[in-house]
Amino acid sequence: MSGYSMPAAGGVPPRPGAGGAGAGAGADAGAGADVPAAGPTGAFGPAGGHGSGGAPGGYGPGGHGPGGAPGGFGPGGAPGAGPYLAPGTPAPQPFQWLRPSDPDRKAPATGRTVLAAVLAGLLSSWLLIDGLGVDLLLCAAVVTVGAGAAARAAGRRPRAWTVLWSALGLALLAVPALYEAGWPVLLSTVWAVGLASLALHGGRRWSGVLLALPGLVWQLVPGLVWAGRTLRGRRVGNRGQVVPVLKGALVAVVLLTVFGALFAGADAAMANVLESLVPSVDLGELPARAALFVLGLATALGFAHIAAGPRRWDRTVVRPGRARGRLEWALPLAALNLMFGAFVVLQAVVVLGGAEAILERTGMTRSEYARQGFWQLLVVTVLTLVVVALAKRWAPRGTEADRRLVRLLLGALCLLTLVVVAAALGRMWFYVDASGLTTLRLWVLAVEIWLGVVFVLLIVAGLTPSVGWLPRAAVLSAVAAAAVYGLTGPDAMVAEHNVARFERTGQIDLRNVRSLSADAVPALDRLPGDYRTCALGLVAHNLRAEGSTPWYATSLAASRARGILAERPVPDHYSHAEDACDRVGMSRDDAFEG
Repeated sequence: MSGYSMPAAGGVPPRPGAGGAGAGAGADAGAGADVPAAGPTGAFGPAGGHGSGGAPGGYGPGGHGPGGAPGGFGPGGAPGAGPYLAPGTPAPQPFQWLRPSDPDRKAPATGRTVLAAVLAGLLSSWLLIDGLGVDLLLCAAVVTVGAGAAARAAGRRPRAWTVLWSALGLALLAVPALYEAGWPVLLSTVWAVGLASLALHGGRRWSGVLLALPGLVWQLVPGLVWAGRTLRGRRVGNRGQVVPVLKGALVAVVLLTVFGALFAGADAAMANVLESLVPSVDLGELPARAALFVLGLATALGFAHIAAGPRRWDRTVVRPGRARGRLEWALPLAALNLMFGAFVVLQAVVVLGGAEAILERTGMTRSEYARQGFWQLLVVTVLTLVVVALAKRWAPRGTEADRRLVRLLLGALCLLTLVVVAAALGRMWFYVDASGLTTLRLWVLAVEIWLGVVFVLLIVAGLTPSVGWLPRAAVLSAVAAAAVYGLTGPDAMVAEHNVARFERTGQIDLRNVRSLSADAVPALDRLPGDYRTCALGLVAHNLRAEGSTPWYATSLAASRARGILAERPVPDHYSHAEDACDRVGMSRDDAFEG
C-alpha cells in the first residue's frame, strides 16, 4: 500500500507512499507497543497503527484513525479484518501481479536514443516497403545502437546470456537476406524480435523467460510516452546539442539531392547507381510509409525503454499448484504409462515383422498407415508435454518418497514418449520416401524432432538436483531448431529431395514443387524438358510480376533465381507452363498436397 496516501489533519495530503506524520506516538504504534497511542486522525505511513498483540484498529503498514480506532484492519487480526475495506481505503488495482516485477529504476531517454529511434523509423519507411532482405538487418543494427545507448545510460553491462541471445537473433535476421520463402522468413523474424526482448530483460525462471519473449509488445506505447516525457523535461541547453545535428542532416540531404540530380543527368551509369540507392516516392505509398515509420520508431523506443530499466519477470509470483494425494495423483499417470508401454510393445512387433498382418487386418496400405499414424502420434507427443507440466504442478511433494514417486512416473512417461517420437519420425520418413517431401512435411518433422529434444531435457532435469537451467535450455533448443530450419532453406531442401528422387526413380509429384519459392530454382533447373517448364512456370511468373527489386530488398536466393532464368528462360506466358504440366500427366486442377 505504499503507493497510496490518506489526507492528514487539516486537509493537507501527505507525501505519496510515506503517509502523514502524526504528533505523539500514534504513527509509531506499530513498533511493538501493546497498546497503540493516540495520534492525529489520518496518520498513514510506514509505521503501523497496530500493536504486536493485534490491537484493534491497525491498518496496513500505516496508522489509521486516532489511536487505532476500531474498524481498521491489519495483520494483527484486528476487528474488521477480512475482505471488506475500511472507509477511504483505495480499491485494489488491476494487474497487481505486475508490481513485484517493476523495474528497480528507469533511466531517462537520451538524445542518442531518440535520434537512433528516429533514424530507425526513417529507414523502415524508406527500405521495408520494398520487401525484406538486407534492409531488415540494417534497421536492426540501428535499433541495437539505440538500445545500447539506453543500457549504457542506465549503467547496465552485457552478460554472457545477453550476448548469446543477441547473436542468435542476428543469425535469424540473416534468413530474409538469404532466402525468399515466406514462412521461414516470418518465423525467423518473430523469433529474432523475441530473442532481442529476452536479451534485454534477462530471465532464468519459466516466468522470466516466457514473459520476456513477447515483452516488446507491451512496451511499444510506453516507449513512446517515456521518450516524449523525457524530452519535455529536458533543458533547452541540452536540446541545443541535438538541433545542430538535425540542421546538419537537413543540409546534407539538400546537397546530396541537388548534386545527385546533376551527376545523374551527366552520366547514365551514375544514374543507375543512384536509382538503385534512392527509392521512388509514390504518393499512394505515403500511408504505408507513414505506418512503417511509426512501427520502426515505436520498435526502437520499445527496445530502448526495456534497456533503460527492464521488468524483472523472474520476480513474478507463481503460486505452486495444490499438492494432490499420492494415490489421486499416481493412479492416472500409472495407467497412462501402461498405455504407452502397450504401444511401445506393438511398435516392436511391427518392426520385427508383424507389419503385414496389421496392414491386412486394417485394410490400409503402407503409405496410408504411415501418413495417418504420424499426425496422431504428433498430437500424442504434444498432449504428453501438457500432461507432464500439469502433473508436475500438482505432484505430491511432502516427503522424499513422494518426490521419488514423481521422478519415477514422470521419467518413465518421458522415456516412453521418446519411443513415440521415434515411431512418428519413422512413419513420416517412410511416407516421404514413398511420396516425396513437402514443406509441410519438413516443418512437422522439425517440430517433432524439437519435441523429442524437449523430452530429453526433461529426463535430464529429473536426474539432476537443480533444474534452474531448464527454462533457458528449452528456449535455446527452440531457437536452434528455428535457426537450423530457416538457414538451411526449407524450399531448397524440398526441391533438392524431390529432384534427387526423380533422378533416382524417374518419379516426381510436381504438386509438391510447383508452389515453392525462388529458393527452389537451382534444384528444379536440373529437371528435363516439360518437367522443368511445369515446375518453374509459377515461380518464373511471380518473379516477372515483381519486376526489378532494389538490392536491399532482394534475397540472395531471388538474385540467383533471376540469373538462372535469364540464362535458361521458361516461356513467358503462364499458359505454356500449364500445357507442359498437361503433357507430363499433371492435371490443371491438381492442387498442392501436404
